[in-house]
Amino acid sequence: MQAAILVVEDAPDCRESLEIALAGIGNFRVLSTVSAEEALITLAKNEIGAVVTDLNLPNMDGIALIEKIRLSPACVKLPIVVTSGDTTAATRARLTQLKIDAFFAKPYSPGQVRRTLEQLINGKTIDGD
Repeated sequence: MQAAILVVEDAPDCRESLEIALAGIGNFRVLSTVSAEEALITLAKNEIGAVVTDLNLPNMDGIALIEKIRLSPACVKLPIVVTSGDTTAATRARLTQLKIDAFFAKPYSPGQVRRTLEQLINGKTIDGD
């Protein structure tokens, strides 16, 4: 089965722009969900090579999703990129504790998210965020 990049975003415009921007990265397909609960099911049923998630999601927020992902031994090193309008110091500190790989404040460039993901997938160090 072909590995996938999982986009977790409940805003249709943001989700669609990420799907378009991330299509064609390496040999990855793009899967998307609108909730953290759906994302966890998708993670369990598919080979996922990276996750791009918003923080403001219905029911379970993106931080709780990342916490659950990081609890899985198979996902400890899974590249996680966060896109969010929440740029508070407390949120950024929590994301650092959770060892996310990159953060993009909304509005962001889907192209820059793509370039960062390509670097992460290829094992390169990311400069800044």
